[in-house]
Amino acid sequence: MHLNKVLRAGVQAGLRFQSTSAQAGVKVAAATSTSAHGGFCFELTDQQKEFQALARKFAREEIIPAAPGYDKSGEYPVPLIKKAWELGLMNGHIPEDCGGMGLGIFEACLITEELAYGCTGVQTAIEANSLGQMPVIIAGNDAQKKKYLGRLTEEPLMCAYCVTEPGAGSDVAGIKTQAVRKGDDYVINGQKMWITNGGKANWYFLLARTNSDPKCPASKAFTGFIVDADTPGVQPGRKEMNMGQRCSDTRGITFEDVVVPKENVLIGEGAGFKIAMGAFDKTRPPVAAGATGLAQRALDEATKYALERKTFGKLIAEHQAVSFILAEMAMKVELARMAYQRSAWEVDLGRRNTYYASIAKAFAGDIANQCAADAVQIFGGNGFNSEYPVEKLMRDAKIFQIYEGTAQIQRLIISREHFDRFKQ
Repeated sequence: MHLNKVLRAGVQAGLRFQSTSAQAGVKVAAATSTSAHGGFCFELTDQQKEFQALARKFAREEIIPAAPGYDKSGEYPVPLIKKAWELGLMNGHIPEDCGGMGLGIFEACLITEELAYGCTGVQTAIEANSLGQMPVIIAGNDAQKKKYLGRLTEEPLMCAYCVTEPGAGSDVAGIKTQAVRKGDDYVINGQKMWITNGGKANWYFLLARTNSDPKCPASKAFTGFIVDADTPGVQPGRKEMNMGQRCSDTRGITFEDVVVPKENVLIGEGAGFKIAMGAFDKTRPPVAAGATGLAQRALDEATKYALERKTFGKLIAEHQAVSFILAEMAMKVELARMAYQRSAWEVDLGRRNTYYASIAKAFAGDIANQCAADAVQIFGGNGFNSEYPVEKLMRDAKIFQIYEGTAQIQRLIISREHFDRFKQ
């Protein structure tokens, strides 16, 4: 389909969704309520299927052909991001009163899996926008939401979640960036690292320490700010050339005497840590969905190759050793998908989903790496070559075990949640 037809289809899908959202509801809680279906239901609504199909078409017709070139050049995929924005495949979390579609996390996950199937570098750039927005969505006042979320619906702008530092990744409580109150403003100094969309963002969610007492607990020591990227003193560093997801823009950012008005504080002083961590309950399910999309792509590429390649006089798919690898991959993909859908379903119902979100993120991240490695194995020597697609998948997969909380941090969270449940 020609692009303008794809765009028209996307706009029509978005309009149909918006026109029916008041009746059908945009959250999966309304779409899959147990009372409506007599129990647990795995069926998607027509609107969910529509968004999934639109994202799938876009990924296969637009992202997949362009992805190898972006992987080699490391260039930011502006044309793809612009098209995704035009189709309504970005910023789905933004509330309707701010110009967004107010999608549930479940719908966002369906879209994210499909985009990730095409290229997780492109998907990460898009999903990082959701991560940057989420603190404002969950903690911003009306003025903050309309100003900063609204502008993202008016044109294809990006934002970023600015928390990690050179010496503070998993140890968020170790953040050293300082914000000092001076009259009606705060002056921020510090350095952030590994910020996705760091050099492309229009604004940042920034976590900084406002209580200098080292004994002050994290729950009270940090404050969340919205910082315009063009504020004097904001200095993005060079683009990092990473192992995988190379078209995603990752940079360090230095904040030198950056003046931020008190109007840009989320909730108030000391609320930043809870806001930053609370965002993960809503963003880890889409990260798991992205990992699942990569795993599905690995499975599909390996299956296609196994049904074409012959050894010892027959298709390699007919060798039990290969068929068992594919069967294991299929099992893992299905379970990863169920894990992210459960975590999204829980949070869309308004329930705390920390346990399920961490399970989904940890499991899907591991599965993406396992499936990518298995796909390379099935391709044999060809799989080790950059002319074949699975080499890129293996490089792209690794970050899913690292960003938005490492695989080990997820297990720490799961164990704590598990023990709390057991003691009840």
